[in-house]
Amino acid sequence: MRLYAVVAAGGFRRYATYRTATAAGVFTNTVFGFIMAYTYVALWDERPQLGGYDMPQALTYVWLGQALLMTCAMMGGGFEDELIERIRTGDVAVDLYRPVDLQLWWLAGDLGRAAFHLLGRGIVPMLLGSLAFDLALPASPGVWLAFLVSVALGVVVSFAIRYLVALSAFWLLDGAGVSQMTALAGMFFSGMLLPLTLFPGVLGDVARVLPWSSLLQVPADVLLGKSTGWGLVEAYAFQGGWALTLLLVGRLVQSVATRRVVVQGG
Repeated sequence: MRLYAVVAAGGFRRYATYRTATAAGVFTNTVFGFIMAYTYVALWDERPQLGGYDMPQALTYVWLGQALLMTCAMMGGGFEDELIERIRTGDVAVDLYRPVDLQLWWLAGDLGRAAFHLLGRGIVPMLLGSLAFDLALPASPGVWLAFLVSVALGVVVSFAIRYLVALSAFWLLDGAGVSQMTALAGMFFSGMLLPLTLFPGVLGDVARVLPWSSLLQVPADVLLGKSTGWGLVEAYAFQGGWALTLLLVGRLVQSVATRRVVVQGG
């Protein structure tokens, strides 16, 4: 496990070197945060309890979305582009010969990436949003700790989805199309555009049980106090269940893909 901790730390340092890109990302998240915040203000002025949130909770949801957009990679990006390219060029064969687990290697690196984005691109927009709007931020350290656990589970779910997307390149050779479709699904079904509690009827029921809801909707409800007590246990179980299921599916697909590489390599 020490090796994977080193890989995670390396992932953190790797993204920390891109200071200009980080500053640009903070600016972009802040601008879009204000745009969405004023849109939400217009909506909640008309319906003060829309989706079960009051105005401060709705605005908090907006800024959480900006803080977690890159942390949970709702639009994709990160390791999968590199892994897809390594599969396309055949360099993944070298990775498979290394005395490390391929899935855990990429997971560790992605956890480091997520930690950096949470600190580097998440905190500043949230602080600026709290200065400009009345946000419903909890005072209890326990709630913040529960929120961070939920975010960590969301990151693992996000990784598991993107790992499957990357593995599709073993058959498609170019995973760009699958990546783009998954990014659109992530933006819509994570609740990034609107809370999933606003989705009507069957669409809302389906959206809330899909894995993408683990990326934003579930962590937001934990921070906003919507998931407490047994509800918090259910939230963790939901995220953990999806994480475990998708990781196991990734293992299975990886095993099939590995045999494919061996056969192709003679």
